[in-house]
Amino acid sequence: VTNWHHPQFHAYYPTANTFPSILADMLSDAIGCIGFSWIASPACTELETVMMDWLAKALGLPDHFLFPAGGGSGGSGGGGVIQGSASEATLVIFLSARNLAIQRLQAQQPEAQQQPSLALSRLVAYASDQSHSSVERAAMLAFVQLRKLPTDGKRSLRGDTLARAVAEDRARGLEPILLITTLGTTNSCAFDNLAELGEVCQSEGLWCHVDAAYAGASLICPEYRHIANGIELADSFNFNPGKWLQITFDCSALWLKDSSKVVDTFNVDPLYLQHEFSGQVPDYRIWFVLRSYGIEGLQSYIRKHIRLAKQFEELVTADDRFEIVEEVVFGLGANAPSRELYRCIREDGRIHLIASEFEASDTFFIRFAVCSEFCEAADIRYAYDVISELANEVLSKK
Repeated sequence: VTNWHHPQFHAYYPTANTFPSILADMLSDAIGCIGFSWIASPACTELETVMMDWLAKALGLPDHFLFPAGGGSGGSGGGGVIQGSASEATLVIFLSARNLAIQRLQAQQPEAQQQPSLALSRLVAYASDQSHSSVERAAMLAFVQLRKLPTDGKRSLRGDTLARAVAEDRARGLEPILLITTLGTTNSCAFDNLAELGEVCQSEGLWCHVDAAYAGASLICPEYRHIANGIELADSFNFNPGKWLQITFDCSALWLKDSSKVVDTFNVDPLYLQHEFSGQVPDYRIWFVLRSYGIEGLQSYIRKHIRLAKQFEELVTADDRFEIVEEVVFGLGANAPSRELYRCIREDGRIHLIASEFEASDTFFIRFAVCSEFCEAADIRYAYDVISELANEVLSKK
């Protein structure tokens, strides 16, 4: 078993495993409530509704992501729903954007009503070349063309790049429908320029979805909300509390500006699921952790991890054998010996890291992430000492 919660686990991303979340999981299993619709369990649905509004407010999300005052989502109001993963959320958005676009094209072009495949073949979505592989998988499952756009020197997708791509595709007879922006890429925690991209999406009529699976949790701290400048222009927003907010897996929070666009796509209720409250209350399926830790407790947790990452950055920056490859500290090393160092770290087994690369520049690097709730400054120093020791061995062989 790979111990994901060990203080020397610095691979992938944090995975929460806290006492309140474990206890809540046990209670949920014991109650055995199946909350697939409001009528199946009103309390389950109502708790999720309240919970998602709490969480949205804690992150400082725009009011349009909150449920309407009456609590319902049957109209065109916003709201949130818990998904299993960011991959699921991305697929939901792809399918919803696709269906809306096909309906629009069929209304404009009668011939498309007879042959929906003609409309489908024209649809195109966009994402940066740094986006997660789940975006590509979602496009494949939705049968929508995906165009991966180049990023700038900071690996950020910019508005002018998107605008050019949309103009080119419209000239080719395609129908641009969706942009998946990323706040905190998997490779290096880079951030797309959401403010610029949101403006283009609004002017061009594209659905703007924000994938903030990992970095989104940092929005609970007001001093880090600048990473989401332009969020008011987004149509949907998703992050994983299960990564960095003390909630056990699987838990991915998805908010929508207009929830009807998703509800209408998936609303196929047989008689036995219909009830007199349909359209008045949301139909779905994180409460203990927020009640136990409180906002200030979660803010302290996020700030501690960032402080530890900065400590590691200082250690690496002071050592001229290493190079920080990104402004945000989740990787180090950028040359051929890095591969040998990575192999040595894996074989040594005292700490656990993973590697990645920037394909455009053929840059191989080692990612370092602060993951465990129990990680302290001494663990960061220990990890650096292990890396330094193994680097000495690699360089001596060279």
